[in-house]
Amino acid sequence: MAHVLGIVGGSGIYEIPGLTRVSKAPVDTPYGAPSADIVRGEVGDTTLLFLPRHGLHHRIPPHQINYRANICALKKLGATHVVSLSAVGSMREEIAPGHVVVVDQYIDWTKRRASTFFEDGIVAHVGFADPVCPLLAEALSRASEAAGATVHRGGTYLCMEGPQFSTRAESRLYRQWGVSVIGMTAMPEAKLAREAELPYATLALATDYDCWHESGDVNVDAVVFVLKQNAALAQRAVAELARQLPPTQGSPAYQATKNAILSTRSEIPATALERLAWLI
Repeated sequence: MAHVLGIVGGSGIYEIPGLTRVSKAPVDTPYGAPSADIVRGEVGDTTLLFLPRHGLHHRIPPHQINYRANICALKKLGATHVVSLSAVGSMREEIAPGHVVVVDQYIDWTKRRASTFFEDGIVAHVGFADPVCPLLAEALSRASEAAGATVHRGGTYLCMEGPQFSTRAESRLYRQWGVSVIGMTAMPEAKLAREAELPYATLALATDYDCWHESGDVNVDAVVFVLKQNAALAQRAVAELARQLPPTQGSPAYQATKNAILSTRSEIPATALERLAWLI
């Protein structure tokens, strides 16, 4: 089976070495439009789909991203894997700005985001104990190391609502919870990817120490400065990953919805079945 890697992240990431046959791939979804037109390209035998989650020119704040449309659009265009590129604050001294973390757990601290495809007449409960595909995470770690990154394997990503940064009291609390990094975009993206049966992993790019640290408060200028430094690294990591994608079988996302739907098929409204035709 041909691999199609969906990349959700910054709008400039598709400028990677070796990318050929670049084109735009507009797509409609039952949940509205994705954040932007998806850019399709190829690296070797792997097709890449790039989606800037904040839209062109970074116009969509984290709490207003249409996560359902984004994941649905990638699935409809044939994605077999999804990798999230996410700017984060470090909650640990050893994770310095400029380092990357391939996380293996999330804490969902968001408040008002649509987080499931299954509603309005159809109920499903997918397993989510291990939200990151370990096969994809391993490949992503190796690719990032090959790209020259300082990689921390494993860790917990706390996803806050935003768009404000944390208070100092919140930041100190999260450290007590054992959190590794903090960001605003992994949830409900990871949950929706699991419902869509897409192996998912996050490359968390540490841009700063959160406000718990003695180095000072978080500010946008500092975040953007490190992000620009990390852009080329992320491009190289994506190119490396495209050459070594693991099989989907063996991932916890594989056929995740097969036995998760509890609703009686004959009683599911036709509108719900039509809305989910791309998935079930």
